Amino acid sequence: MLIALATVALAVALAAFVQARRSARQLARLTEMYWQLKYEHGELKAAMAPPPEPASPPVAAFVPLGSVKRKSS
Repeated sequence: MLIALATVALAVALAAFVQARRSARQLARLTEMYWQLKYEHGELKAAMAPPPEPASPPVAAFVPLGSVKRKSS
């Protein structure tokens, strides 16, 4: 009786181990597919985006210090 119970427990444990390995492989495959899809989406999004408009050059204004007058109190 004890040997039969141990055999059944071993069979159940082996089946659970096989199922866990199968699930781990499936998870790894799905994770790889997710990151590949995310990368391709980013590439397509960058390809579809309109080119950015060139920034206008900053306006440089020179103010000589002699033209700044102090107010006398």
